[in-house]
Order: sequence, then structure tokens, then C-alpha cells
Amino acid sequence: MELSQVIKERRTIKDFTGQAVPDELLERALEAGLWAQNHRLTQPWRFAILGESTKARLAQNFPKIATKPVVVAVSCLRSDGGEQEREDYAAVACAIQNIQLEAWNAGLGMQWSSGKMATGPHLYELLQLHTEREFVVGLLFFGFPLEIPPARARKPLAEVSKRLP
Repeated sequence: MELSQVIKERRTIKDFTGQAVPDELLERALEAGLWAQNHRLTQPWRFAILGESTKARLAQNFPKIATKPVVVAVSCLRSDGGEQEREDYAAVACAIQNIQLEAWNAGLGMQWSSGKMATGPHLYELLQLHTEREFVVGLLFFGFPLEIPPARARKPLAEVSKRLP
């Protein structure tokens, strides 16, 4: 598929079929994240692929997790807390976009969740993360789409851009 087609056709998928996600497809998607731009080549992203036991423990507090075929927690290494940390967070967001586009290209749907489920202390404990060393950016849910929602309207470029002299 052409890159511009993948970008325009990609959708956030919240409901998945019961079909198992092959490890090769998941790894191919995650590897695409490694190629995201990152200031000073810090490579600040970390990926934790949740096994069934860990996923079940998380589902005790958030039952909808049980319906997600694959769950990957994405975290960002902490730095100085200033400009570099902002750059690193942006790099992780770029990595997630790469991952989502590669997953879509491979026929996988994905949802990036960054709400309460992905930020509470329960998750840090479950993932054995130390808050002084890294912070969770979100949970990625992967699977084969049950259905693909239609595209939602976007503002025209002219509405969100300007040219300066």
C-alpha cells in the first residue's frame, strides 16, 4: 500500500476479532517504532508486551482489557525533566505513530489508550516500572479489526495553517 493511502485509511480500532495476532506482525509493527526520529538519538521508548497473566491482572481493574488480543505498554525514559524530556516524549509519540501505520499496513488494527488505565500507579506496579526512571505514555491494543469505522472529517489545511513572510 502507498504511504499516503495508509495514512489516510488508518483508523483507531477498538473492537477486534478473536483471531490471534502472529508474533511476526506485532514485532514488525514495534520495529517500525525504532525508526522514529529522536533528538540526540536517545531512543527513549520502551515496550512491554503483556502476557496473558499480566493482562488478566490488569483486566481485574479494567475489564475491557480482557477483550484486547494484544496489549503493549509503551513508556518513555526520563531525562532532565526539561527540554530533552519533551523531545523524548515527542519521539515516543512518533514511534507510536510509526507502529500504528505499520500495523495498519499489515492488516492489524490498533488503539492507543492514554487515559486512567494507562497512567495509574497500579500499572507501574504491574509492569515493575520505577517512576523516577520512566513514565508510561500509553497502552497499545492490537488485533484484527472487527469492523473499520468510516473516516471522520478533518479540517481543511487552509484552516489550520498559515504562511508567514
